[in-house]
Amino acid sequence: MRQCRHHHAELKKLFEGNAMMSHVSRTLSLLRRCSGAPAQTSFASSLVVASDGSGAGLVLRSQATDVYQNLALEDWIDANVDLQHRSILLLWRNRPAVVIGRHQNPWTECNLPAMRRAGIPLARRRSGGGTVFHDLGNLNLTFFTSKKAYDRQRNLKVVTEALRRLRPGLDVRATDRFDILLNGHLKISGSASRLSRKSSYHHCTLLHSADRSALADVLRPSCPGIQSNATPSVPSPVANLLDHAPTLQWEELLDALAHQYNEEFSFSAASTLVDPADESAFPGLSRTAAELRAWDWTFGKTPKFSVQTLLDLRDDRPPARSSARLHVEVKNGVVDSCELDVPADWLPRRLSGELSGVLVGERFCRHRAAAAVTALLRSESGELRSRLNNLCDAVVSAMG
Repeated sequence: MRQCRHHHAELKKLFEGNAMMSHVSRTLSLLRRCSGAPAQTSFASSLVVASDGSGAGLVLRSQATDVYQNLALEDWIDANVDLQHRSILLLWRNRPAVVIGRHQNPWTECNLPAMRRAGIPLARRRSGGGTVFHDLGNLNLTFFTSKKAYDRQRNLKVVTEALRRLRPGLDVRATDRFDILLNGHLKISGSASRLSRKSSYHHCTLLHSADRSALADVLRPSCPGIQSNATPSVPSPVANLLDHAPTLQWEELLDALAHQYNEEFSFSAASTLVDPADESAFPGLSRTAAELRAWDWTFGKTPKFSVQTLLDLRDDRPPARSSARLHVEVKNGVVDSCELDVPADWLPRRLSGELSGVLVGERFCRHRAAAAVTALLRSESGELRSRLNNLCDAVVSAMG
């Protein structure tokens, strides 16, 4: 708890320390007063661009550290701001979370049991790409622009040039895969993007001082034997900037990125502090955040997959040890079919068949599976119940 308060205090100091924050806010307030607009005018309606094209760029810093609110803020900007005439750089950080790409399988990408134990949430973003670990030591940058102006290499140039200016000794380079490498092989940034009919956004991470032990612990598969066409992540050795530039502070990093963004795109954007939780500024954003939190999005949007694995079965009576084969087909995160091949001398086929039957139609989720087999376990007693319980435990464990 003490550590959490420290992180929040650090973040508040970080985001409130820039005197330039109030410039855009004052301008927008003046626009509202002159137009007679009510005080609750939405943020989108105030993102106007002067007729001469000045002020076409904007730098926003999110106050939120909730992964769902920040991902919803991305969606809100993409849906509500006219990105044909306005480019935006959004800077944001999250409390510990794992974020998977739009077309990924969470059971193959992350260690769900370890995340549950640590209280680390899982989020699925709207863009493609691979899985990343977020915490307050990782900075996220989102570049919003029109589809026509979409240029990931130019966006990454903002990051690499800012770092070179801050610390000329750092060897940082963008790759053809839109990663940024330190010293030619250590990954400090990964990218993903989303293109709509007219607009686009490109976001990337930047590892400043992330907890690399937590990253290594959670970015491991949960389930053996998964076969899927989902987009796999490409593992890479990673590093923190602070390991190679120990004096690099958050404030100077954020200021340098905002400055380089303006210089690269010929903007004169001041930084504006925004709060995604402010429903008057971002109407409807909380509803989007709730959708991103929901199981139906996070797990239910997983591309269909199958699980084929061997289950280790044990008992105190002979045959004391045996194995079973499990074959599950999963569609929309729900068990579409289930086959259990269990030796008949270990457990009657009637019971293994009934177990398969109660799992079909349930979420591919250890909690829902455990609840589904409860009634079946109550129907048996003695040795059969003990062995059926062992089989149920093995099946549930295979679900991550």
